[in-house]
Amino acid sequence: MEASHVVSVDAGPTVITKTSATTYLIRMFKEYQSNAVIVDHYNYTGKLNGNRYTEGMKPVNIAFLIICLLIVLENAVVLVAIWKNKKFHLPMYYLLGNLTFSDLLAGFTYMVNIITSGANTLKMTPVQWFIREGGVFITLAASIISLLAIAIERHVTMVRMKPYQGAKRGRMFALIGISWVLSIILGLLPIMGWNCMGILNQCSTVLPLYSKSFILFCITVFSVVLLAIVVLYVRIFRVVKSNTQRLAGAPQRKGIAKKSQKYMALLKTVTIVLGVFIACWLPLFLLLVLDFFCAARSCPVLFKAEYFLGLAMINSLLNPIIYTLTSKDMRKAILRLLCSYCLIAKDGQVRKFGITFLDGSTSKPEMPSHRLEGLETVSTGNFTPSTIKAIFPKITKSVVLGQ
Repeated sequence: MEASHVVSVDAGPTVITKTSATTYLIRMFKEYQSNAVIVDHYNYTGKLNGNRYTEGMKPVNIAFLIICLLIVLENAVVLVAIWKNKKFHLPMYYLLGNLTFSDLLAGFTYMVNIITSGANTLKMTPVQWFIREGGVFITLAASIISLLAIAIERHVTMVRMKPYQGAKRGRMFALIGISWVLSIILGLLPIMGWNCMGILNQCSTVLPLYSKSFILFCITVFSVVLLAIVVLYVRIFRVVKSNTQRLAGAPQRKGIAKKSQKYMALLKTVTIVLGVFIACWLPLFLLLVLDFFCAARSCPVLFKAEYFLGLAMINSLLNPIIYTLTSKDMRKAILRLLCSYCLIAKDGQVRKFGITFLDGSTSKPEMPSHRLEGLETVSTGNFTPSTIKAIFPKITKSVVLGQ
């Protein structure tokens, strides 16, 4: 009996460990497939109070669907314009195309989210819920990180004076790849285990299966991204301003007024970019911060999160206008694509509609885009080669001409 007892003690821990691990995996699999988990989490956060998850689609949802459809169509037009025009098949346009593609997917995934929300939410399993919310999260994160990638590219080109040429395409594709890898990793973290299933008091109210610690982590990441974008654009602004002032001090230089106009166009565009980005995303960031600190059912404003997310989606609607249509060449290509007969004059020039404040255009025709290798897009102020050489004297003639 004593020997038997010793054997049971020695063998016991191994059996218990294996059983516990197997039991945990089985329990986790069942929870991921259990519709009751969704109901429990939504009920705990107070979202099941009222008739929000029993009624059909509301007018506000229809309005958001229309916005999403506009986002998809608008970004699709930009992508087609880039694809059909060989002058845009340059490394400098790849990041703009990546931003456009991520915004298009953001509009599509949010459209799917709206259609499957409401009463359909309570019919989902946790796996389906994680896929639905993760899809929106990945595409929105890709849009934000793409803005940072564009800021990095502009900084390299305008401040470090290293325009992208054919041999530098690897760096451009690296920025695109990194932006999507980071976005996908962030979006998959909850379904990989960083969630609050079984720990209701740690759950987010806005996203009832997401852990509050994960929400705080995402806010921190996106805040760092925003800060980095601001810092990079401030550096670009200071360098351009410093060189423009130095240029203005040379009395024998010609075209000072024209160069100052282009500098002011850059300032206006950068201000619009940062202003719209902050205006669209800051309310959602603040709501998620409030979500982290509020206990369940204690902050009624958290039940209106769809309005804050909808405002963030507006950024995906405005990005193509800010980043793409401020380029004369891109605007011409899109207008030709949409309405070549009513918007293009007989001489091939685009009719003006009072939007020159964005591009700082002058009466002289533009230089071909391929000569600048994307510098016109980078500045968003349509700098000509002479302007680039005047403001950045260290850029040699061969670099400006893309040789």
